Amino acid sequence: MSGRASRGPRRGGVAVGTGASGRSRLLTAALLALGLIAACQRSGKLVGRPAPDFTLSDLSGHTVRLANLKGRVVFLNVWATWCQPCREEMPSMEALYQRMHGPDFEMVAASADEGGKGVVEEFVRQMQLTFPVLLDPEGQLATRYGVTGFPETFIIDRNGRVVAHELGPRAWSSPESREALQRLIEHGEWRGF
Repeated sequence: MSGRASRGPRRGGVAVGTGASGRSRLLTAALLALGLIAACQRSGKLVGRPAPDFTLSDLSGHTVRLANLKGRVVFLNVWATWCQPCREEMPSMEALYQRMHGPDFEMVAASADEGGKGVVEEFVRQMQLTFPVLLDPEGQLATRYGVTGFPETFIIDRNGRVVAHELGPRAWSSPESREALQRLIEHGEWRGF
């Protein structure tokens, strides 16, 4: 035995922290795990329930109210310009919008940016987005929909009920996504993506 004092169990020649720093890491890991569990529980709380109504302005200053979209399937995305995963999913959202937009389907993307309309307009111009972009700098949607991060997407059926809540980016223009949304439009049936 060497002259060093033991500081707890060792794995592969590396001491496994059981001192103050080890307890701190365990506490941090436990809190992160609890946070993830809570986020997962919150993420589904609206599914099957009426979508909370909202009224926001688009980039042209027109008012958009969710209640006025009833009768359509609504794709509601909450995002921010500084969010890299949001940037990555925007082209597939645009492709989905180009294929599906019409009297039965509407896409709205609500920016949670606090930097003002100019920041969002520049982003939309650079990304060549044509779907409606709403401004939500006060976080109205984040509060009403229990948003825990960006991006988050809510699929709302013709009757105004949330049928899906997706956390994180997705390849929205994939055949699976289009088929699931088309089935919801044509048959009122949601089986998931």
